[in-house]
Amino acid sequence: MRIATALSVSLLAAASAFAQDLTPRGEVPDHPIAITGATIHTMVEGADPIEGGYVLFEDGRITDIGQGDRMFIATTRIIDGAGMHVYPGLIAAGTRLGLAEIGAVRAMRDFAEVGSIKPEVRAVVAVNPDSTLLPVARTNGILLVGTFPSGGLVSGQAGVIRLDGWTWEDMTANANAGIVMSWPSVRQGYRAFGGGQPLTEAAVRQRLEAIDRLFDTAEAYRDARAADPSTLIDLRLEAMLDLLPGVEDQKPLIITADDVERIQSAVTWAAGRGLKVIIRGGRDAPMLAELLKKHDVPVIVRGVHAFPRRNDSPVDEAFTLPARLDATGVRWCLAPRDVDEHVRNLPYEAALAVAYGRGLGFDETDAMAAITRSAADILGIGDDYGTLEVGKSATLLLTDGTPLEMTTRLDAAFIDGARVDLSNKQTVLRDKYTEKYHRQGLIERDN
Repeated sequence: MRIATALSVSLLAAASAFAQDLTPRGEVPDHPIAITGATIHTMVEGADPIEGGYVLFEDGRITDIGQGDRMFIATTRIIDGAGMHVYPGLIAAGTRLGLAEIGAVRAMRDFAEVGSIKPEVRAVVAVNPDSTLLPVARTNGILLVGTFPSGGLVSGQAGVIRLDGWTWEDMTANANAGIVMSWPSVRQGYRAFGGGQPLTEAAVRQRLEAIDRLFDTAEAYRDARAADPSTLIDLRLEAMLDLLPGVEDQKPLIITADDVERIQSAVTWAAGRGLKVIIRGGRDAPMLAELLKKHDVPVIVRGVHAFPRRNDSPVDEAFTLPARLDATGVRWCLAPRDVDEHVRNLPYEAALAVAYGRGLGFDETDAMAAITRSAADILGIGDDYGTLEVGKSATLLLTDGTPLEMTTRLDAAFIDGARVDLSNKQTVLRDKYTEKYHRQGLIERDN
């Protein structure tokens, strides 16, 4: 027994060691930086790219954007961007980055807490800054992510993190982007794939009543605290207060729902209670476009790498969802389908949406907006991120082409003005074996 226990501890320690990011953290320089001669894609709505432009930033903020030659002070570090492109850093709206590392190790799965209702759970405090998955996403231009808890009816508070920093406090861009809830099924009958017992009308009603009871209790708690500040503090109900109408900065309820019945039920219920809502998933959202626009409900589309969900659905249903949703005028953004190690594929999912959406007028600019400007606005960080504008964060990419193309090379990336390391465990292994095969005379060394 002692041998088995010792072995388990050793394996866990080894797993932790292998899952450690060893890349250094970026540092904001004490001098201005200017990228010159590049094509600047500000991603400001309606703005055209600036050919032969420059971006000047200092102390983590953009101080000037323009076209042509400009004189800079002597201490400015100039980066020649001739023939290159500058974009805002990409934003992955719904992931588990920082909360999960090795699925087979329970201690490395921090995305789901015990219990069904836990609004007080904060995702950002569980983020592991040394996760090896963070630099992998960063290498592909993804500089900010929404990190979402999961599990149960009310999962907890979603946060937004920068993919660079020594601690979770360093990395946090928005500690509370909203509370994540999974909307229960409202359709009677057998569950998908024949699992479990039939869902009865009583079971449906019971689930919806549990949600109403939670918010009724939160409102009663708010009123009790207002009438008597000495009322004992309940952390669970305290976390609910930011969702309730009447607060200065009302937080959204991020409801996971795909089916038309669930979306309709969730939005109608939330509107009746004066709540702000974001729909996460939204496979059937185009069918309810008028309802979503009426209540200004944005949608976080969970990727396009998915199969059709119904027997009579078109084979490209998931691929065309962004274009169909965009055509309706509903506010939306694109999140990666895979929420862990393959978050890096986000720009390629956007590219697939362009390939299948051109016939509906969906183009590269729309796709880039879905993973920059729109994602920032929906996650509550639009004042600082998502576009390149004077006064906003210098969180940007320098590339030799569009980020949507797999062959594009990312030359440099900055988060809040600090240049970040673009290496990761995979690039180190690539370089190791490239050198091996060069020494064996099997390949030539790149110049």
